[in-house]
Amino acid sequence: SPDERKRAVVAFIHVEPRDVTEDSSAETKLVKNAKWAARKWEVQEIVLHSFTHLGEAKAEPEQAGALIDRARERLQNAGYTTVKTPYGYFNDLSIEAPGHPLARIFKEF
Repeated sequence: SPDERKRAVVAFIHVEPRDVTEDSSAETKLVKNAKWAARKWEVQEIVLHSFTHLGEAKAEPEQAGALIDRARERLQNAGYTTVKTPYGYFNDLSIEAPGHPLARIFKEF
């Protein structure tokens, strides 16, 4: 049966090779941006969804998945209910977002 979330922040994540280097701050920025959006919307649920297949430069799947896993753990440790969609699969998603400027945020780092 489908997993349904009524009020959650959904992060669509594209991980590039530069994001998985030792000196990268991408993981921390992902966590901070997800927490910021959750606070703005006053929600405790965050969904992490990989959109890596859309970009030209892609990190190795194992490294990208590990980055998302670490971000999930950090968000859970901060008190958020965090769900990660299956990595490397095409998922059927139905999303409703309010017509509000903060409903769709793009961040590149």
